[in-house]
Amino acid sequence: MSFYYLSKEMGLALNNILSRVCSNDKEYLKEDIAITWINYKSEKNNLYKGYGCGINNRKKIYPASIVKLVYGLAAYDWIRQGRLMISEEISDAVKRMLFNSSNNATSFLVDILTGTTSGPCIEGEAWENWKYQRCIINDWVKELNWEELSGINCCQKTWDDAPFGREKEFYEYQNKNRNLMTTDATAKILEEIMIHIDYQKNDLNLRSFLKRNINKASFKEDPLNQVEGFLGEGLPESTKLWSKAGLMSEVRHDAAWWINSSSVQTLLIVFGNGKIFFKDTSLFPSIAKAIYEHNNKFFIRD
Repeated sequence: MSFYYLSKEMGLALNNILSRVCSNDKEYLKEDIAITWINYKSEKNNLYKGYGCGINNRKKIYPASIVKLVYGLAAYDWIRQGRLMISEEISDAVKRMLFNSSNNATSFLVDILTGTTSGPCIEGEAWENWKYQRCIINDWVKELNWEELSGINCCQKTWDDAPFGREKEFYEYQNKNRNLMTTDATAKILEEIMIHIDYQKNDLNLRSFLKRNINKASFKEDPLNQVEGFLGEGLPESTKLWSKAGLMSEVRHDAAWWINSSSVQTLLIVFGNGKIFFKDTSLFPSIAKAIYEHNNKFFIRD
């Protein structure tokens, strides 16, 4: 059973929105876009199970920095279980990984979580043990038993350039072992971070690390703001937004949660798979703007 109720009306609206924003001057193929869109009713500080829809929402796509949401939640759960001691350094690394999308912080955390380190190629039993350890996060994902996460792969670091040594070898031939996620899997992870964790004072507050300032004047101060060219840019500046973007030469992705009003909150995941999405900085804001405007006109039906 899905973690959200399927809405036929939202599905029709999403198809209409894509038809408008992906106009004839944009050479997009529908199979290269994956979307999960969920609306949540909010009443007296209570959120109810969402109504949503998707397009290619179970298609496995290279997630780029979106995978950092998984590593952040894993770190939180490691600490909750007593498998990892929280420290100022751990907290700072998770914050830098999520808020700044630091690949160095991600590398540090993957090493901590899995007990592995990067380095030159190794062989024999040492190599087999290394590969086993590096898959510990995948094992944890399976233990969650969330059907939306079935078949995803989250075992690789993220890179400013490219992997070398054992990291490159671990990618396997033609990158067969690269990270893979779906928009539904991403939505489930983000929902968990946003509404299902009861953060305490000394917890690793993942939600706070995703809070974005979408005031356009602030973009110049932070060129890596994860808003400009992404979903947040299409929202009114007064909107409360939490998000995590992913960008590299072959993809543009975003995972966003925003508050439309006192009665509706929205989760929107968009994956654009292909170089054309990397280059286009207008599509994602257009999608978010259209969905925001749709939500202001219509209420979720029971």
